[in-house]
Amino acid sequence: MAFSYGQQQRAPVGGPPVSKVELSISCEHLMNKDTTSKSDPICVLMMQEGDKWFEFGRTEQVVNTLDPLFSTKFEVDYYFEEVQKLKFTVYDVDNATSTLADDDFLGSLECTLGQIVSHGTYKKPLVLKTGKAAGKGEIKIVAQELTDHHVVDINFRAHKLDKKDTFSKSDPYLEIHKQGKDGFWQLVHRTEVIQNNLSPTWKDFTLTVQSVCNGDYEKQLKLICYDWDSDGSHDLIGEATTTLRQMIDDNQGGRRQVEFPCINPKKTKKSSYKDSGILFLTKCILRKEYSFLDYVFGGCQINFTVGVDFTASNGNPKDPASLHYLGHGQPNQYQLAIGSVGGVVQDYDTDKMFPSLGFGAKIPPDFQVSHEFALNFNPQNPYCMGVEGILTAYQNALPQIQLYGPTNASPIINHVARFATQAAQQPGASAYYVLLLLTDGVLTDMDATREAIVRASHLPMSIIIIGVGDADFRDMEILDGDDGVLKSPRGEPVLRDIVQFVPFRQFQNKAPAALARSVLQELPNQVVQYFKKRGMAPNTPNPTQGPV
Repeated sequence: MAFSYGQQQRAPVGGPPVSKVELSISCEHLMNKDTTSKSDPICVLMMQEGDKWFEFGRTEQVVNTLDPLFSTKFEVDYYFEEVQKLKFTVYDVDNATSTLADDDFLGSLECTLGQIVSHGTYKKPLVLKTGKAAGKGEIKIVAQELTDHHVVDINFRAHKLDKKDTFSKSDPYLEIHKQGKDGFWQLVHRTEVIQNNLSPTWKDFTLTVQSVCNGDYEKQLKLICYDWDSDGSHDLIGEATTTLRQMIDDNQGGRRQVEFPCINPKKTKKSSYKDSGILFLTKCILRKEYSFLDYVFGGCQINFTVGVDFTASNGNPKDPASLHYLGHGQPNQYQLAIGSVGGVVQDYDTDKMFPSLGFGAKIPPDFQVSHEFALNFNPQNPYCMGVEGILTAYQNALPQIQLYGPTNASPIINHVARFATQAAQQPGASAYYVLLLLTDGVLTDMDATREAIVRASHLPMSIIIIGVGDADFRDMEILDGDDGVLKSPRGEPVLRDIVQFVPFRQFQNKAPAALARSVLQELPNQVVQYFKKRGMAPNTPNPTQGPV
C-alpha cells in the first residue's frame, strides 16, 4: 500500500532561499526482509531543525523489489549559507498503518543538502543503526534545480499616440500588468516617462519570467500606455493584451517588430475610432540567467582558506582573558567562527583540503615575525583536512609561536589571490576562492589591504572578515563597501563587492549558524556576478552528475 504525505518546509530563519531543489531517490541492493517475496520499500526524508528532527515527507511504496526507483520527489528550499542536515531512511512496509515503528528498517543515510547539490548525483551506502553497512544497500539522490532563472530582454516604442495635453504633446509611459488568479491586474513593470513625444522609444529593460508571468507563458498580460501629469492624474492613452509566449514567438528573437494597436476602451463606441496609436515590441528575447547552482552542478569548486590573527593584542594564550585561550572547556571566538563558516563551505570542495594560515606572530625555528605562515608549519603543504583539521592545526600552533605584530592582512589576501589568478587563467568556471580572515583589531596595513582587495575584485574570490573581541571595528567597515564603493589608495574602485565584514560580538549570544548565515548570504551572488562579468557559462555536468 502506498502512503501520501504533504512535504513540510521548515520556517525560514534568515533570508529567502537561494533556490528550490528537487531530490529524486532510488536504491540498489537493499536487504530482503520478506520470506516469500522481496522487500516493499519506502523512503522517509527527515530534516533537522535545531536539535530536533522532523519528518519532511515520504515516497510512495514500491512493491516487491530490492532496487526501487521512487517516483515521489522531494522539493526542498535550498539555503547555501546554512548546513541543512538531512536523513534518508528506508523501510520495508508490510502493513497499512502510517507508523513505521512496526516496519523493518533497511538502512539510512545522514548528509547535508550542500553535499548533495555539490555532487549533483550523490550515491552512498546505507548504514544500520549500529553504524555498520546495511548489507550491500545503496541510496542514490539526484538534485535538480526547480527555480526558473530565465529572463526576457524587452524594448517597446510607440507611433502616433494620442495628444493628451493642451499646450504640448503627450508625456507617455508604458506599464505591463499580469492577471492574477483573482482576476485583478498586478503591475509588473513601469517604463520611464518620455516628455513631449507622440512616438517615443523607451529604454530596454530586463525582467525575470517569474515576475512577468509566474512561469506561465500563456498568462494574460496587459500593456497600458498613459500620459503622465505632474498632479498624478495620469490620462489613459490606450492598452493592448497579449501573452509572453506571443511576444517571444512573434518577435522572432528581435528580428520582427510586433504591432499592438493601442485601444482606449472609452473611445471604442465611436464609429470613426480606430486606435490611439500603435505600440511596437521591438525586442523580446528569452535567455537563461545562470544561477549559483548551475555553476555548482557544472563542477565549480569553492576553495576555502583561513587566515588567523596571532598578534600580541589578542593576549597571552595562557591567560583566561586571551582571545586565543583554550582552557575554558568551550571553544573560543576563533574556533567558533572557523567551525561556523567552514562547516558550510566545506561541502563545496571535493577534497576538503583547506590552506590554513596565520599572521602577526614570531614562528619557529628562528622566531622571525611572519604575516603569512602555515598553521601546520609546512609552507609547501599548508593544507588541513576539513574543518576539524583546521581546528587541530590552530590548537597545535598556539604553544609553538610567540604572538607579536603588527596586524597586516594584505599578505594573506595576496596569497589567496595568487591561486585565484591561476584559476582565472584556466578555461571554464571551475573554481572560486573564499578567504575567511579572523582578526582582533583594525588592520595596520589598511592601504595595502585596500589595494589587495581592489585587485582581488577582478578574480574569482570573496573575502569574509570577522572581527574577534571587543575592539572598535568602525574603521574596518570601509572594507565592506556597503556604505560606498571601496577604492584603492590610487583611487581605483573595486570591480565588484567581494568583502563581508562583521564583528563576532554581534553573534556572541546566538547559535553558531547565525554567523554563517550573515557572512555567507551574499556569496552565491558574488560567484554568479564574477562569472557573468567574465561571460563564462557553467561547465557541462559530467555524466555522474544529475541533470541541470
